[in-house]
Amino acid sequence: MSLRSNVLDLRKRKKEVQKGGGDKAIEKQAAMGKLTARERILALLDKNSFHEYDLFVEHAAKDFGMEGKTLHGDGVIIGTGTIYNKPVCIFAQDFTVAGGSLGLMHARKITKIMDHALKMRVPLIGINDSGGARIQEGVNSLAGYGEIFFRNTLASGVIPQISVILGPCAGGAVYSPALTDFVFVVENISKMFITGPSVIKSVLGEEISMEELGGAKVHAEITGNAHFYAETELECFEQIKTLISYIPRSNLKKALAHKPKAPLKGKAIDDIVPVDPRIPYDMRELIKSITDGSEFFEVMEGFAPNIIIGFGRMDGETVGFVANQPMVLAGVLDCDSSDKAARFIRYCDAFNIPIVTMEDLPGYLPGVDQEHAGVIRHGAKILYAYSEATVPKITVIVRKAYGGGYIAMNSRHLRADFVFAWPTAEIAVMGPEGAANIVFRKEISEAENPEQMRQLKIQEYKEKFANPYVAAAQGYIDEVIEPGETRSRILHALQVSENKTASMPNKKHGIPPF
Repeated sequence: MSLRSNVLDLRKRKKEVQKGGGDKAIEKQAAMGKLTARERILALLDKNSFHEYDLFVEHAAKDFGMEGKTLHGDGVIIGTGTIYNKPVCIFAQDFTVAGGSLGLMHARKITKIMDHALKMRVPLIGINDSGGARIQEGVNSLAGYGEIFFRNTLASGVIPQISVILGPCAGGAVYSPALTDFVFVVENISKMFITGPSVIKSVLGEEISMEELGGAKVHAEITGNAHFYAETELECFEQIKTLISYIPRSNLKKALAHKPKAPLKGKAIDDIVPVDPRIPYDMRELIKSITDGSEFFEVMEGFAPNIIIGFGRMDGETVGFVANQPMVLAGVLDCDSSDKAARFIRYCDAFNIPIVTMEDLPGYLPGVDQEHAGVIRHGAKILYAYSEATVPKITVIVRKAYGGGYIAMNSRHLRADFVFAWPTAEIAVMGPEGAANIVFRKEISEAENPEQMRQLKIQEYKEKFANPYVAAAQGYIDEVIEPGETRSRILHALQVSENKTASMPNKKHGIPPF
């Protein structure tokens, strides 16, 4: 054959394989409101940047009639490309080919691109759309999952790992996304669960739909298994692109700097926070009043909303924000919010992203439900994460900072590098009302007018402890600042701590309260 004939033959073979499961299967995929695996990759990556590998890989199964079946690409597409000119490795399961089921060669393609991402120190993006393990391949399918999980663990804290659930992801398959850094879900498309509705009905007699059991909103708002929720696939891809713009390509790098921008006019910080500590406000507005361009990319917005986590930029540099949300449960810490914050703190620490903490909370949430849910263990996670983190750590106490919550939210005692407080800050063991009832119990009970005496003692306690100056006198607060100085103080602290070094005791690893 001539060279031209060979080239034409290659093009013909490529065209056939790139159709995946064929026209009918592609039409069925479209009827479900889903893009194909190839369309997803091309929509996510920069135009003309995708390079595919292992296009012609085929399965090697011989049992249960598999020897006569052709599965193009063995149901998964792998390759490299760029997002905003930043290199990434990517795989996308192809549901049009045997339902995207995972067999041995399918798994080997995924582990190959995972190894490539780890070796090249670039982010890994996995698009999951699969019916699960390929039953005809038996233990080889299970071995494939195990190899993927092991690599997820090896890559953790080394390269960013992003999972996109764009179809079913059930059984053992769910553990790979659970091991990655960020999980994206799409309404009416994403489905994640260990056991499906049919198994639950047969074992427990309970009836539930796939959407109610493991749909996008369930994982974005109830389980906390998803970090980002979108209504369409294209919206999801835009979220991924935004995330990539904020994070570094590996733990050896810092996130790329952007051109510095001032906060938008109209975000006047003095007008956001009420002086009365009992009146709530939206902490997001406070964060946006100090970030470049008033931009804030929130993570896990729907889960444990009493705490806020996400990325912003200050003077062009990526910063991770952890903040109490007074609009929800007064911003208390509880089991879910502690888990949410602790994991984000550890991510920022692993990838060289400074952490800014905006504090306003009355402490940990009391109650039998929380105690029985293990708030001691869960609450300890945020203490552990802050204590362990060696990136620059800056705290701004806005209003309330009571009890264990004061300590947990990156206090000086957990080795915060800078702690600033507004003059409205109240730093104490507990709120004035509760403290007065305990400290002045005898005076109140013996008074002619107990309620009047109680109010006097509450005011006395406020004047003595419900302010930042007692803590400042002990050196626990570096500076009491005016609200309008918040951005400039944080910027200076970030500049000073840019080359921070911190040593930890030599050990194999710590033992967090998992």
